[in-house]
Amino acid sequence: MSSNHVGDTQGICIREQFLPDKVHVTAQAGFGQGTNELYDRVRPSYQDFSLDYIRDVAKQTVSVRIVEIGAGTGIFTRALLAHPRWTSDVQQIKAVEPSAGMREVFEKTVIDERVTVHDGTFDNTGVEDHWADLVIIAQAFHWCPDYDKASAEFARILKPGGSLVLIWNLEDRGRARWVAQLRDRIEIHEQGTPQFRLNLWHQTFETVSYREFFESPVEKIWPYKLPTNVDIVVDRASSKSYIAVLPPIDKAEVQADVRRIVDEGEDKVWIDKEKGVFEYPYQVFVVVAHLK
Repeated sequence: MSSNHVGDTQGICIREQFLPDKVHVTAQAGFGQGTNELYDRVRPSYQDFSLDYIRDVAKQTVSVRIVEIGAGTGIFTRALLAHPRWTSDVQQIKAVEPSAGMREVFEKTVIDERVTVHDGTFDNTGVEDHWADLVIIAQAFHWCPDYDKASAEFARILKPGGSLVLIWNLEDRGRARWVAQLRDRIEIHEQGTPQFRLNLWHQTFETVSYREFFESPVEKIWPYKLPTNVDIVVDRASSKSYIAVLPPIDKAEVQADVRRIVDEGEDKVWIDKEKGVFEYPYQVFVVVAHLK
C-alpha cells in the first residue's frame, strides 16, 4: 500500500473543513443524529482472520486493556468481544467517540460491563496516562486532523510495550468492474474529505511525535468477499458520510445509479441468483505500530 502525493492546495482545503472542536464537518453531519442506525445495520463487520492477526501481534497476552478511538456504533467492539481469542482476554475497553448519535447507538448495541463509551477525539481521549495495552482505531483514522498531536496522545495513554492498531474495510474495485463503477459514482461526491483511499493518513508516520515514540509501522492487506444483495449495496453506499449529507434529490440519483450499476453487474459473481445473492469483493487493511 503506497502513499499518494496530494498537493498543498488539497491539503489546505481538507484542513479547513475541520471545525474548532476537531471533528470534520462532513463527519459531523454525515454521522450525526438519525444516520447511525443505517450505518450500524449495513456497514461490514471485521473478519475473524483480521482479529486473529491483531491478537497475534498484541504483546499483552491476558487482561488486555483497550482504548478504541472513533468507536462509532460499536461494530468493531462487538466483533472483538465475540471473537473466541479475544472474548475472555479483554479486561476493559474504553471507547472514545465524538458523535453523540453514534454513542447513542453504541450504548444500545454494546452490552458488556467491561465496556464504557465517552466523548473524545484522536488527540484528546480523556484516558489516563499509560493505561492501555492497545489503542485500536477501526474505520476512522482517516478523519484525524492532526497526526502529530494524535501520535503524541497515543503514546501518552499506552503502557510501555503497547501498540497502535489501525484497521479499515474497503470495497475492492480491482476485482469486479461493477465495484469500480460504484466507487467512481460515489467518489465524485467526496468534496475534498480526507477519505482513507487517499492515503493522507500515511503522513502520520513522518511526524515528529510518531518517530519519537513508535517503531516503523507494519501494514497488511487481505482480500475477502461478503454475500450481499442489491439493497445492501445501495444502503451501504448511502451510509457513506458524503452521500448521507446530500440533498434528497441528489441522494436519490446516486441510489438509482448504484442500483443500475449492480443490476447490470459487470463481473458479478452469483452465490444464489434465485435469491439475488452475489459476492461483494472487499479488502481489509491493518496497520500495527509498537511503542519503542
